[in-house]
Amino acid sequence: DLNAMPEICVQIDCDVLQADGGTRTASISGAFVALFLAMRKMVQEGTLPRNPIKEFVAAVSCGIIDGEPVLDLDYAEDSHADADTNFVLTESGRIVEIQATAEGATFNETEFNELFRLAKSGIHQIIKAQKKVLGE
Repeated sequence: DLNAMPEICVQIDCDVLQADGGTRTASISGAFVALFLAMRKMVQEGTLPRNPIKEFVAAVSCGIIDGEPVLDLDYAEDSHADADTNFVLTESGRIVEIQATAEGATFNETEFNELFRLAKSGIHQIIKAQKKVLGE
């Protein structure tokens, strides 16, 4: 009975040895693809009755630069952003992690909400790319 399969909890640690802009978020999005491939292989080999992954996960960085919200910061943008945020969300928009730091200037709730909106849009695009790569 596939429904009787116990819950599986997998934690993946993404160590970024040399950070440069959005490398942390890129490693999370890439690690999800690797996890999906591993689960798929275990299903094909009969180790698992079905793929336990319920939804896709991706991450993206956002920031405020010169008063403007920006999606997917590169190194130059990240190094002089007034605010720096990282969002990790599921495909349905559920929050896995949010990290937000006022580095050059504080920011308000409206600005945070705009960063969150940008992040959801970016993560939607990343998940679309993940699915394409995985043939899903």
